[in-house]
Parts: sequence; C-alpha cells; structure tokens
Amino acid sequence: MKLSLPIYTLLLGMWLSPAGAEERALGSDVAGLLAYAREHNPELAAVRHEADAVRQRVQPAGALPDPVLRTELMDVTNQGTNKAASLLPSQVGSTRYLLMQEVPWFGKRSLQREVAEAQAAQADGQSASTWAELSGRIKAAYAMYYYLSGSEHLARQTLELLDNLERVAQTRYANGLGSQQDVIRAQVEQTTLRAELIELESERHHEQSRLNALLSRPAMAELAEPAQLPPLPTAAQLDYPALEQKLRARNPQLQIAEAQVQSAEKGRDLAYVNRYPGFTLGIAPNQSGNSVKSWDLMVEFNIPLQQESRRSQEREAEAQLAASESRKHALLDRMLAELSENVYGLETARRTESLAANRLLPQSELTYQSALAGYETGRVEFAMLIEAQRQILKAKQQRLKAQLDAQLRLAEIERLLGEES
Repeated sequence: MKLSLPIYTLLLGMWLSPAGAEERALGSDVAGLLAYAREHNPELAAVRHEADAVRQRVQPAGALPDPVLRTELMDVTNQGTNKAASLLPSQVGSTRYLLMQEVPWFGKRSLQREVAEAQAAQADGQSASTWAELSGRIKAAYAMYYYLSGSEHLARQTLELLDNLERVAQTRYANGLGSQQDVIRAQVEQTTLRAELIELESERHHEQSRLNALLSRPAMAELAEPAQLPPLPTAAQLDYPALEQKLRARNPQLQIAEAQVQSAEKGRDLAYVNRYPGFTLGIAPNQSGNSVKSWDLMVEFNIPLQQESRRSQEREAEAQLAASESRKHALLDRMLAELSENVYGLETARRTESLAANRLLPQSELTYQSALAGYETGRVEFAMLIEAQRQILKAKQQRLKAQLDAQLRLAEIERLLGEES
C-alpha cells in the first residue's frame, strides 16, 4: 500500500521533530511560562488543594450533630424468678429505646456555617494571592532574562564593532598614520568587554535556573531565547483612580483581609449566641414482652451559669474584629502607596526609554560616525572614537534597562490588581 504525499509528509515531520520540541520552545514569551506554571507549580497546587479542603468544612459546620440511640434493658433478672437472665428485649422485664437529638440554639448553626464560609473565602483568597505572587515573580524573572539576553547581544555587537576599529587602527599604524597605542587600546577595550560578557552569561544562567525553579523544572532544563516583552499599558489604562478601584475589588490580600473581617464578625455574633442554652430532644418507646406499651418524651438543656466566662469570650471576639478591621485598613494604605509608586515608576521608565531611543541613541551614533570619519583623516584622536563607541553602548544599555524597569513595575501593578498579562 502506498502512502499519499500529505500523510507521508506528516509522518516524516513527526519522525524528524524532536520529542521535546514543544518544551524547548518554553521561554520565548511570558504567556507560555505562566501557563506552564499554572499547571505544574507544586506550591500553587498545594494551596489549591488546601482551599478545596477548607471548602469541604462549610456543609458540616451548619449540620446537626448525629442523633444518639440508647437501649436500656430493664430488670434482666425478671425480679429474681426462676427464669434465666436474658439480654433479649422480649425476655426481660421491659426495654426502653431512647432516640436523642441535640439541637443548638436558634441561628447558631447558620452562624457556624457563615464562619466556615468566611474561612473558605480566606482560603480562596490565599490561593489567588499565591498565584499573584508566583506570576509576578515569573514576570520579573522573565524581564530580567530578557534584559540579560539583550545585554549579551549588545556586548557581542560591540565586540564586532571594536574588532572593526582594531583593524582600522592596524591599517593606519601599518601605513604610518597612527600609533601602536591605538591598536593596543582597541584590544584592551575588547578584553574588558569579553570579561563583561562572561559575567552576563553567568547571570543569565542563574536567571534561567531561577525561572526553571518557579516552573518546577530541572535547573539545567533548556529555555528558549526570550523573543519579546509584554506590551505596556497605554497612559489611559494607567489612570490612578480607576486602578485604585480595581485594587480595592480584586487584590487577593485585601480579599483575605475582608474574609477575616467577615469571619471575626460572625465569630462575635456566635459568641453572643452562646449566652443561650442548647437543647437535647428525645423520644423513648418502652417495650414489654413483644409489644410497646408506652412512650416517653424527653427534653434536656444546659444551664448557662458561667456568664463571666461568656462575657470574656464576647470581649475577645470584639477585640478580634477590631484587630481584623485595623489590619485591613493598614493593608489597604500600604497597597495604595505601592500602586502609586509603581504607576509613577512605570511612566518614568517609559519616558526614559523614549528619551534613550529617540534622542540619546541617534545623537551617539552621529557622534560615532563623525569621530570615525575624523579618525580616518587624522583629525580626531583614537580615544575620542572609543568614547563615542562607548556612548552608543551606554545609550542602548540605558534603553534596555528602562524596558526592564517598566516590566518590573508592570509586574508589580498586575500583582496588586490580581491580573495577568
């Protein structure tokens, strides 16, 4: 049987494609890293399982206690008659079956359920907070990974430029138009840059290991070259009042704090309800021989005599509520300050990048071209040419650093808002 051309091409492609091609592509953008971490990070998985465990406590918290069934065999010796002692209900003097159900005071079960629901909301908030922290760290690590990769490229481009300058200096020296010092100066600059490149490669390796740790991958696992950074929000999207409203509504830490307040409120209400007794209701059929001869009803309740202890519990609950509210206000103040700082920092980084790209870099390149032309004609010293080349490298590094700063600020803003890229 002959294979058709499309099927043959597909099979050939599958055979030639390495098994880990998809995984090796990981690292080219931050979205892929976030998706991978969401599925594989064990810390995030643990927090989600814990949140699910806490949610399972809601239904039992509001349920009635299990009923109790008691069987009492009365007069098992049949008043000392010649009958043998027996444990069969029909062969003793009488048998009493008592079915009891404990019933809390009105509203207590609903309060217990609401306390459990608030605790479940805290667990959900903790899950969201863990993801916000993890995604923020991944975004920051990816931005640093991109920065170090870009710095390596800049260093290699500059090495090529210095190599060209060395050849120009050697040509002029061979023709008696320049000095040997110019050639040596170019070689020293290259050596210095190669040392910087080694350091950049080391830092990039460390950052790659940190990224792999966040993704729960082997430290030496391969990551693709970072292709691009996430786009920055527009100025309209950075409107502070709108961001403040988003922070109040979405910040996971604030959600946890609000759930703690709700839990403390319900705990306080529950402390007040504990002033009143709980009940135990019972019904008891009495068997004599093979038939039930009578029925009894029973009610039991505890007597709340220790009122001073209850007052202390109530004051404790009030203090816990006040502490939760104060802690929430303090957290909100800190979050708003961080939001303001990062929004302003993002705008500063954006302006710095624009200045470096649109003014400083073109000016540095013009200065270099002028210095190069002047050196070739003998009107400019080699030191000025090297300095002009340094200015180009500095401008490109400043632009790259501004991009890094902007991404770090954006990651913090998104962490505060509980959002992803």
